[in-house]
Parts: sequence; structure tokens; C-alpha cells
Amino acid sequence: MNITDKTTGKGNGIMTPKVTVLIAAAVIIAAVVCLGFAKNKRELTVATDIPMDKITEFYYTESSSANPPYYQRYRFYTEGDSLWFYHETRQGSHWPLTEKDVTKQGTVQLTQQQIQQFSQLVAGGRVTKRTDTDESGDKGPWMYIYWDGDKGMYQQFSFADYSAQSGFESFCRQLGDI
Repeated sequence: MNITDKTTGKGNGIMTPKVTVLIAAAVIIAAVVCLGFAKNKRELTVATDIPMDKITEFYYTESSSANPPYYQRYRFYTEGDSLWFYHETRQGSHWPLTEKDVTKQGTVQLTQQQIQQFSQLVAGGRVTKRTDTDESGDKGPWMYIYWDGDKGMYQQFSFADYSAQSGFESFCRQLGDI
């Protein structure tokens, strides 16, 4: 790099140590900022980055304070070598709905076929850093996945597409009727 002398307007062809240090520091700072930004935007894919056998829990919750208020939760969880499904529906004429407002609930152990169906529906889903916020006020669904390796951070789930989400909701309603 050619450095120009401010008093003569001529370059001496030598980079001073101070300039070298400044350029190196700028490069390091830029790299740290880029890596930090990329790290915060990290997105994992179920069945690719997160093996199905590492998933320990999956929650799907909808809740609305509209008239009439409504609450629906679906939970898949492992216990021993089994995968279980729990569902709970709350309805009432007041808000918030509490456990006293449960109108339907149940737990069922999944068969191998049901486990495969669950796996197919969540495979391809995206998992990002968990962000808990109540600013939106929407009814959800709020979806969280817990897995060996989530480090308490990478838990917020979204389906691969609307078809997978719609299929999941239908699957859960069928399981809730068993």
C-alpha cells in the first residue's frame, strides 16, 4: 500500500506500523460483527440439523381472549422409550381461562405409525432462538420444541409450510378424539 505524506503529497511506499494495526483491527471488528450477526440469525432444520430421536418435547398452543375465549394446547413428549400426546381444551365466558375451564383433555401413548406421522409433519420445520414476547396479542399458535442440544435457546419452531401445519392440526384433533 502506498502511503502519501500530507506535507509533500508524495508516497513513500511503506505502510507504517500504526496503519497496519488500524487496518488489522478494522478487519477483526468487521469479522466479529459479521459472525455475531450470523450467529443470531442461526436457523436449524428438524430431521436435518436436529435428529428426531433428540426431540424431548413439542408444544403447540393457541389462546384467544376474544368472545368467547379459547385455549388449545397440544404437547408431545418422551417418557422412557415412548412418545406421548397430551391435549387440553379450555372454554368459558371469562378471561383468563384457567384449569377450572378445561372442557376436554387426555393423554395417549403413540403407536409406531403415529410416531412416524408426527415425525413426517415436523420434519423440515425451522427452529430459531426463542423470543418470548406478548406484544403481538395474536392467538398464536406458539410452537416450541425442546431437544438435546437446544441449550435453552434454540426452541422456537415453525412448520416447513402451511400444508405441514394444517396436517399437524388435523393429526392432533384425531389423536384428541381417541
